Amino acid sequence: MEKIKEVIVVEGRDDTKRIKMAVDCDTIETRGSAIDEKTLALIKKLDKQRGVIVFTDPDFSGERIRKIITQEVPNAKHAFVERKKSVPTKSDGSLGVEHASVETIRDALKNVYTADTNHESEISVADLNAARVINDSEAKIRRTQLCNELKIGYVNGKQLLKRLSMFGITKEQFNEALSNIKE
Repeated sequence: MEKIKEVIVVEGRDDTKRIKMAVDCDTIETRGSAIDEKTLALIKKLDKQRGVIVFTDPDFSGERIRKIITQEVPNAKHAFVERKKSVPTKSDGSLGVEHASVETIRDALKNVYTADTNHESEISVADLNAARVINDSEAKIRRTQLCNELKIGYVNGKQLLKRLSMFGITKEQFNEALSNIKE
């Protein structure tokens, strides 16, 4: 089983259990979206010592936690699981890392990104329009496919350019991912 050096930041106990089935690692749990100062301080300390990987659920709360941590730990790494690969098997419950397969978790941890808030994007709004990932009747479908292909987590049209820039996605990577999505 692969050993992960960084500490993985997850939302809860079920996420920890699932991730530990996939890799040998240490985790820290935020215990939901109300991440407190004590937990943030611990994440900062762990980042300095070993590095951290933020691996939250692909939902509103998970994105909220991700943003809070990124503000405090700008060089944190990020792993994403696709929404469709984190659906609960039972009808109750919400999207979550704890519902992802072991293979999906391993794949997400092999494709981590480090945020770069100083990166100037090579990709423009015109490129997003031309790719039909914004301002198009099929934009949401194409954007979902693009985000999945790049493994950057789903974002809405307003956030897409920021996410591409934040993770330093080049125009070449963008175009390659576009060529891989279905028409």
